[in-house]
Amino acid sequence: MSPANSSMIVAMMVPWLHFTSGDNLLFKTWHPSSKGAIAGACIGLALFAILERWVDAMRALAESHWRRSALSLMSNEKNESPCHTADAFEQDKKAAEVEEVKAAPLPSHRSGHPARALRTIPPFIASHDIPRGALYAFQALLMYALMMAVMSFQAAYIISIIVGLGIGEVLFGRVGGIKNHMLH
Repeated sequence: MSPANSSMIVAMMVPWLHFTSGDNLLFKTWHPSSKGAIAGACIGLALFAILERWVDAMRALAESHWRRSALSLMSNEKNESPCHTADAFEQDKKAAEVEEVKAAPLPSHRSGHPARALRTIPPFIASHDIPRGALYAFQALLMYALMMAVMSFQAAYIISIIVGLGIGEVLFGRVGGIKNHMLH
């Protein structure tokens, strides 16, 4: 380095786990350098990680509600076909008598195995699907922000995030039942 360049400070990321100060946290202006500032950043990251677990739990509850609502809507549509209304039943009584013939069951390809139920995809319901997308995008934003803090290789940040995710999972993990986490 020449003497003319000796006064120039080059900020570089430390490429290994460290506890030293001087790393940017998410933005260039967030630059905790004192021990107190790093401790505050660690507390903030732990709370941020707990918030992410809470958002995940609320998203799981909303998904469960939307799923039940969509299934109810789909079953009501099937049950309310014109042939199953009271008027149609009365018209059937008044119609000419028809001889009932029992049809023989169709041969099954796999005899002895019951037929599988058809899978259905719930219909697009804007009041369900738009908030679902917004919640997912918000949760992804939280996870990527946590990932960026981890990528600073500041060990205190990483430990704080892991502890915060663990506390958040203890507090909110049972809410909403079994679900897939974004981490795996």
